[in-house]
Amino acid sequence: MPAYDLPPERLERWLARWGERHGGIAGAQGTPEAVTFTGADGATVRCEPPFPPLAEAASLAALLTHVGRRRRVGVVLVRLGGFAVGIFDGRELAVSKVGSRLVHGRHRAGGSSANRFRRRRENQARDALDAATATAVAILAGPAANGELDAVVRGGDRRAVGEVLADPRLARAAALAVERVLDVPDPRLKVLRATPDLFLATRVVPDEPA
Repeated sequence: MPAYDLPPERLERWLARWGERHGGIAGAQGTPEAVTFTGADGATVRCEPPFPPLAEAASLAALLTHVGRRRRVGVVLVRLGGFAVGIFDGRELAVSKVGSRLVHGRHRAGGSSANRFRRRRENQARDALDAATATAVAILAGPAANGELDAVVRGGDRRAVGEVLADPRLARAAALAVERVLDVPDPRLKVLRATPDLFLATRVVPDEPA
């Protein structure tokens, strides 16, 4: 079953066209995580908006209000050797820091030299994660503790970003983390700036009648 990720700016038009193809929207059923619309011909489309729960009764207007709300969102992107941390006010990147650390690739040869290389690589990886954690603490810890963030979005390598947010100083930020983890390339400023296209998107899953 195909699924599409739609930014807030496209969601209303997409649903309007979907309704036209199926004789209009005949009903809606909601959960805290999603709204499912039913067309007059029996087709359905499940809409999974960002930042659940949905507080309002199931309706198109309530869904559009939810996805259109301006939020202050922290973003943490981590891959081995690179990181990007920022806070978005809506789509505007209000504050950010991007960094990288050298981490050598894996050494396949055996012997004592391989062991030394492995230890050096482990130390490099730890230094990189420490730098990512320090940056996340500097940017996110205060706003999260002060109630200034609506959510935190993670991206990159799940294990690495999980280690960063496991730091006790980031407990408040970790508690705000949404379930979806963004699949992004090596964290750079350009990649960070593009993340609203991903974390603001609503996933729509249409089910057409046979």
